[in-house]
Amino acid sequence: MKRGRNLWLAVVALIGFGAVTDAPGEDGMFTIYLVRHAEKEPVATNFPDPPLSHCGEMRAEALANMLKDAKLQRVYSTPYKRTLETAMPAAELHRAKVETYDPQHLEVIAVLLLERKQDSLVIGHSNTTAVLSGLLAGQEGRAFGEDEYDRLYQVTRSGDRAKLTLLHQAFSCSAQ
Repeated sequence: MKRGRNLWLAVVALIGFGAVTDAPGEDGMFTIYLVRHAEKEPVATNFPDPPLSHCGEMRAEALANMLKDAKLQRVYSTPYKRTLETAMPAAELHRAKVETYDPQHLEVIAVLLLERKQDSLVIGHSNTTAVLSGLLAGQEGRAFGEDEYDRLYQVTRSGDRAKLTLLHQAFSCSAQ
């Protein structure tokens, strides 16, 4: 019961936090892009929270470039180095602040994203990104492999209609 109450309080707090927002497009349509963090450093001294590898940094830059025309209004990330570092190039390009969310409460961030109705980028993990995209589109989403970094989910919403598209980020890196 306490967990349910805490979840409810978190939803109320986040909705209140985002009450003043930019309106969606004239047609009410908005798009949310969701991606797993880029490649992390395989041998990091700070094991639970490793930074991006060289290839990960390059992938994050490529993602920002891929989304340069997306008119992102918000960028969200879990509070880990690898997700924050993946989010930063796109946030800087779109002059957006990176806002953090708790990956243990995907329902909360889903409600927030749907309430705000803004073009957004969400950086997550292999066990959260597809699940969150499913929540946003009214479909089932499942975790994917730890070795997959190229998935880019695009959820387009207009009123009660949602379209979920799985794209793949064309990227290749030869580590130096």
